[in-house]
Amino acid sequence: MANLKKLLAMFALVMFLSQLRVHGVSVSVGSSANVTTETKHLRGRCHISGFLHGKSGDCNRDHGSVCCKDGHRYPQFRCSPPVSADTPAILTLNSFARGGDGGGKSFCDNRFHKDTELVVALSTGWLRLDGKRRCNKMIRINGNGRAVLAKVVDECDSVYGCDAEHNFEPPCPYNDVDASPAVWKALGLKEKIGVFKITWSDV
Repeated sequence: MANLKKLLAMFALVMFLSQLRVHGVSVSVGSSANVTTETKHLRGRCHISGFLHGKSGDCNRDHGSVCCKDGHRYPQFRCSPPVSADTPAILTLNSFARGGDGGGKSFCDNRFHKDTELVVALSTGWLRLDGKRRCNKMIRINGNGRAVLAKVVDECDSVYGCDAEHNFEPPCPYNDVDASPAVWKALGLKEKIGVFKITWSDV
């Protein structure tokens, strides 16, 4: 039984890493798959809390967005790993502008933001479920030998998705810093990379 659990955990991790998407990272699980909701993930105390049944729609594929598929099941997370002075995360690319792949207006200020603004969205657990509200606060992002300050304006929803509000994309992973093109430029990163390992901290 222990070996079976390890194999299931490894399978879930492989699925997680194999389906990186630019506007966050998604995992899709076939409707017949038997994956435990207690799968533990890397470097954190965050567990899958459930699954969202996929529904396809009018999905903006800018920045390489992965769109929901009918019949797929996508993991949901109501938590994120603890925040420290160097919190590991994945940096993804997102446009917060009107008509961009970010969907509707930003969660924190009900506004759109130009691609030239240093703004980010955080996974649900980091934004508002770990006891510290980070809306409209600044965070420091470290990556590629550089550092940049960015304002938290939106939620990279780790629970809901596959609807018009979320650009018909799956829920985000639990460890996502979804950043504007300006943040990528400040870190000296090319947008075509799509995803990059970083660390971040509160300011």
